Amino acid sequence: MTYSGAVTVGGPADVHELKDLMITKIAVGPMDNNAYLLRCRATDEQLLIDAANDAHTLLGMIGDDGIASVVTTHRHGDHWQALAEVVAATGARTYAGRDDAEGIPVPTDVTVGDGDTIRVGQVELTARHLVGHTPGSIALVYDDPHGHPHVFTGDCLFPGGVGNTHKNPKAFASLIHDVETKIFDVLPDETWVYPGHGNDTTLGTERPHLPEWHERGW
Repeated sequence: MTYSGAVTVGGPADVHELKDLMITKIAVGPMDNNAYLLRCRATDEQLLIDAANDAHTLLGMIGDDGIASVVTTHRHGDHWQALAEVVAATGARTYAGRDDAEGIPVPTDVTVGDGDTIRVGQVELTARHLVGHTPGSIALVYDDPHGHPHVFTGDCLFPGGVGNTHKNPKAFASLIHDVETKIFDVLPDETWVYPGHGNDTTLGTERPHLPEWHERGW
């Protein structure tokens, strides 16, 4: 079946099958968080992005093969409610942005800065540090050698705008600057965007609206 990225809490996961990577998306918890399981097709190693909530559901999706690592996109509590239980069950290595790690109550094994690489099997993900929603939010970019890029944006970019900066003009200016210069300016329109909540989008869908976002200030 064709991947849509439309998932609901309590409903089935959706799987995006790429040549080298399988991406499984599921929605969990009272804030409708997205969690993403990445599986390298060459090695079967797995990585989880945001152990947000409902450890039982996440561990069921992970299955008996376990995960080598789990990345927390940012420090907000709705993105790590299941982290301690998932790590305890799998022994996974934990990653988070360098400036957000102190706000996550599960120890971070590897702190991540802008441009750092995180591997899942033979697949490389590049971290982009995006400041504004939180001080240390990170997005993960997979530049598929067989197709267009894919970017996991946490709460920094959604369909219709950047993440919540709580009406703080300085934080908004920082976030939209980082999203433009590190995401929109360097990745093509075909880039698939996987956000921390809700439906997926593409950079091409959102790019024409950047002036509107600047004007409204959120």
